[in-house]
Amino acid sequence: MKEKIAKSLLEIGAVTLKPNEPFTWSSGMLSPIYCDNRLTLSYPEIRSEIAKGLARVIQLNYPDATLIAGTATAGIAHAALVSDILGLPMCYVRGSAKGHGKGNMIEGIAGENDRAVVIEDLISTGGSSIHTAKVLRQAGAEVLGVAAIFTYEFDAADQNFSEELISYRTLTDYSTLIQIAREENRIKEKDLKKLELWRENPSSLEWKAETSV
Repeated sequence: MKEKIAKSLLEIGAVTLKPNEPFTWSSGMLSPIYCDNRLTLSYPEIRSEIAKGLARVIQLNYPDATLIAGTATAGIAHAALVSDILGLPMCYVRGSAKGHGKGNMIEGIAGENDRAVVIEDLISTGGSSIHTAKVLRQAGAEVLGVAAIFTYEFDAADQNFSEELISYRTLTDYSTLIQIAREENRIKEKDLKKLELWRENPSSLEWKAETSV
């Protein structure tokens, strides 16, 4: 599953690798990789494979789930597909309270006696997933864990999830994606060191200064 999903993400351009011409994330951080899993929604076969994969993750790791909760906005569509496969209720959590009407943070129904699994498209530091989990907990729901398509495997994510006592599972990860990219000659051998240094310390520019002899 890890290899198949990673290969699909690369094939459709949901993940782009540019170790020598880095992207700038919204946070201002430079990155040799850009991931836009929203693109998977435009490919029915891949979209379906991801939904089935996330459903299997939930069945194996969180079999007591009674509610599927998407992160806004990237996790909403995937959460809807997964909830349909599992035949479970679905909601999503806003990044901030609605500025009109009832001022909802949760769209849909979540509360006491609910055992929720959060659906996320990708995990960097875990911020949006943890925010979603906290809102659900405030509403009285138990959060069993997070299921996501992809993780950058940052140490910060493991630390942040651990501090909040939240487990998470993903369909594929950065290491697997780099392995597939290498096998398919999408990256050069000389750039592997840069990509690994970035994963180890993304806020440092040491990876950008790395040059091959």
